[in-house]
Amino acid sequence: MRTLKFIDMTLRQAAVLRGRELSFKEKLEIARSLDRLRADTIELAPISGSKADQLANRTIASMVATRISAAVDISVGNIEETWESVRPAKKPKLNILAPVSTVQMEYACHKKAPAMLELISGQVKKARFYSEHVEFSAVDATRAEPDFLCQAVQAAIDAGADKITLCDTAGVMLPDEFGAFVAAVKEKVPALAEMEFYVEINDTISMAVGCAAAAVREGATGVKCTAIDVGYPTMEELAAFVQVKGNELDVTTQVRVTELHRAVGQLARILQPEEEETSRFSNVGLEDISSVCLDSSDPISEVVSVIHQMGYDLSEEDNAKVYESFLRVAEKKHFVGTKELDAIIASTAMQVPSTYRIRTYVINSGNVITATANILLEKDGEEMRGVGIGDGPIDAAFQAIEQIIGHHYELDDFQIQTVTEGRDAMGSALVKLRSGGRVYSGNGISTDIIGASIRAYLSALNKIVYEEA
Repeated sequence: MRTLKFIDMTLRQAAVLRGRELSFKEKLEIARSLDRLRADTIELAPISGSKADQLANRTIASMVATRISAAVDISVGNIEETWESVRPAKKPKLNILAPVSTVQMEYACHKKAPAMLELISGQVKKARFYSEHVEFSAVDATRAEPDFLCQAVQAAIDAGADKITLCDTAGVMLPDEFGAFVAAVKEKVPALAEMEFYVEINDTISMAVGCAAAAVREGATGVKCTAIDVGYPTMEELAAFVQVKGNELDVTTQVRVTELHRAVGQLARILQPEEEETSRFSNVGLEDISSVCLDSSDPISEVVSVIHQMGYDLSEEDNAKVYESFLRVAEKKHFVGTKELDAIIASTAMQVPSTYRIRTYVINSGNVITATANILLEKDGEEMRGVGIGDGPIDAAFQAIEQIIGHHYELDDFQIQTVTEGRDAMGSALVKLRSGGRVYSGNGISTDIIGASIRAYLSALNKIVYEEA
């Protein structure tokens, strides 16, 4: 009995599902649910130039055991960037999406058949250079010229593709028609019998599950689906089909059918418009925030809630970066407190160009003299010097910086800790400055704790300058 593979396209169809892009949090929660269900593959949408897209892919790839397939639009061809975004996955795969019908080829790629064959071969070869597993998806295959479709599939196989998907993008075939279509392609491309081939069927006339069944009868090894109804077969529908007809067709599935209904309900709540969730930390007061402990099981929504309680107002991209770093720390520790989270934010979020750079500093301090600091900074190639007097060497240094920039910022928090042991231990300083109601944090590391403190202050200052420019 062979295992029928379910390739879930929920994340790939995100914009269709919500009418907008899913948030970082939603993508992670969907990926976790699908991973628990043991779908054979979780397919991700083609990435744009956004770093947030790449970061979301990397986070998903590193946290799930399920195979990850990253789609690549052949008209864009950003194969290297896509591969880097999913390379951390245990079982990564690239999926080259290429239109093969005459209309789609000319509309999407502005190419005729011969040029399209060259493009398919070249892009699959490039993908094969990066990934051991490469899928070729023949988009709009049912409306392609039969001979050209077979040539395109063969070209992809010759270039190194080990998985082929035939797509009924229009979704207007009846089951017997689609079964005959699959059988004809298999007959003309004998190499298909030696590899995995899937079908992707639009449910335009509510025949997608029937067409999928016909394809399975003809030997298809997998069917593409979504968690909820969005115009493709759903995982629940396919699981029901296997339960009823599996013995007759000699197929089974590895999906956890007993958990499927509950998981689909959770996914439906994520994918349907809903009110903002209430965090379990939403009622924590500022005076209690230092006692909050987070662990690796906390979703990004809880971590972001604590970040807001701490006074930070980060962008979605910075929240994503902080959460990725948080997960790495949380996997090594039993919990992450607000002090650790402060350090993560300071070293991860809103990394900006250095408007102010430290050149030199001279500190005089002792128990019988007043602490003074003489600091030389550089801004846009211009050297700027300031002298400060304070209650101690660090206070004097901060006063000198404020004299240079001509502005006083409220020091919201200041922390010092060692990061190595011994007489030459490295010191880490964290500085939090408040400006315009927002908190900006900076981190500095040095064997000289005063130098670490100056660098931390400048790190926070540079973020303020960048944000307010």
